[in-house]
Amino acid sequence: MTNNEMDLARGRVYQLLSSLFAQEIDQSFITEFNSLPAQDFWQQMATQDDFSAPVKVITQTLSKLKSKTDILELAADYCGLFLVGTKHSASPYASLYLNEKDATLFGEQHQAMAAFLQQSQLQLKPEFKEPADHIAVILAYTKHLVINENEASQLTFLQTSLNNWIDKFIVQVNKTDQGQFYSAVAQLTQAWMNSEVQWLESEK
Repeated sequence: MTNNEMDLARGRVYQLLSSLFAQEIDQSFITEFNSLPAQDFWQQMATQDDFSAPVKVITQTLSKLKSKTDILELAADYCGLFLVGTKHSASPYASLYLNEKDATLFGEQHQAMAAFLQQSQLQLKPEFKEPADHIAVILAYTKHLVINENEASQLTFLQTSLNNWIDKFIVQVNKTDQGQFYSAVAQLTQAWMNSEVQWLESEK
């Protein structure tokens, strides 16, 4: 695999994780999941020991979504975890974990992430009305860095914008998830981030 092919593969993982946190699973996601390229992708992910357990839960859950009711039930899990904003949820915003004593939405972390997007000539989709420090935005921006910037820039961003709070977020997801799907997504994200940081540090 060439460096370019590796970066494209890494970028695909970041985009996937971003999409899983950005919104509820819908029929278009399930259709894509059932495609041969997607099945090959998930099978490849499952070959890695650190990813196999959460990938198994994710793929088994998605394979069982056969009706609108099934999809709505998983959507309810998403809403309860990421949209409600109570102590029984897992808010997906960096600011709430980095500034726990004085946490505010659209605060310092939002402004910093918005600045990153602006300097890269990127912007949030109009329909995505969330603060820029949402984990989905950070993961999508990391994909941009993987494709367009060097490893040192990627590592610095991960360490200062994601790895410094994601463990607290993962704990909260595991504690409040009523099902298994989003806990598995969170665990896969954590395992992927750990592997990425280790690899990027080895490339110094």
